[in-house]
Amino acid sequence: MAKAGAMDLASGLGGNLSRRDLASAVDQYEKYHSFYGGEEDKRKFNYTDMVNKYYDLATSFYEYGWGQSFHFANRFQDETLQESIKRHEHFLALHLGLKPEMKVLDVGCGIGGPLREIARFSGASITGLNNNGYQISRGTELNKKYGLDKTCDFVKADFMKMPLADNTYDAVYAIEATCHAPDAVGCYKEIWRVLKPGQCFAAYEWCMTDAYDPHNEHHNKMKAEIELGNGLPDIRTTRQCLEAAKEAGFEILVEDDLAKTSPLPWYLPIDPGRFSLSSFRLTRLGRFFTRNLVWVLESIKVAPEGSGRVSQFLEKGADGLVAGGKKEIFTPMYFFLARKPL
Repeated sequence: MAKAGAMDLASGLGGNLSRRDLASAVDQYEKYHSFYGGEEDKRKFNYTDMVNKYYDLATSFYEYGWGQSFHFANRFQDETLQESIKRHEHFLALHLGLKPEMKVLDVGCGIGGPLREIARFSGASITGLNNNGYQISRGTELNKKYGLDKTCDFVKADFMKMPLADNTYDAVYAIEATCHAPDAVGCYKEIWRVLKPGQCFAAYEWCMTDAYDPHNEHHNKMKAEIELGNGLPDIRTTRQCLEAAKEAGFEILVEDDLAKTSPLPWYLPIDPGRFSLSSFRLTRLGRFFTRNLVWVLESIKVAPEGSGRVSQFLEKGADGLVAGGKKEIFTPMYFFLARKPL
């Protein structure tokens, strides 16, 4: 998994935002969230602006610390983080039965790390749907770099209203992406519409578990940190996601919270209490190094003003994820496989 260096981090900070607009974008983004007085209804109503700002601000940090695939994975004792991420992607491809000649849609594809890995693994042709221009330009560049630009491409669009024909795709998947949707039913209905009858949709969803208590102040603090640090309008429960898929018209074939059976905790890579050379940038020391690197780059005007604040809210989000994982009130890998009836 290729990782960006310090200068790549600096050059990509802010995505498509101009240097003078970055600090203002951080202000606007923070105000959407409850930590800064924001409200859920406003986040949902303005989800396009909020999520676009988030990925303009956060993408370079993700690629610097995580690589090209921006997601968690269940993990075995003898696996590296990178190996577990690839296996997590292959798991999805195998459940969908992907193979050459199939036309597949990746909903909320990021910069295309999973898309490229799944295309290499299965031989399928994959289109990544994304509403963030910077991520699409970065993904297009990487597709060319790895020789996948003939079989993999991107379309810039909102997954709540896809400019795609009905019954087009042989399979659809979403990896920790449709959690950004303001309405799960509406999003899943669009996926149902573009999927061919009899074919399947597979997803990893970010969810609150049955252990989450909406009346528990500590639980809600963790939830708010996750929303702030990850550009989410709200976090649905596993039950809400399952019911939304059914309401959209899908037949559920498999559903499971893969975090429950993961031999190693899914949040291990970002747990500040552990150390790892293979994922150093995600450790407490690595985060400290990144935080100070960004402040230095900002102070000497290599990085735009506001970059340090982005690093701060991403760290707060990571803290919420670890706390929520340890309390088992949150999972980033609620998996379901659903079929569109014939």
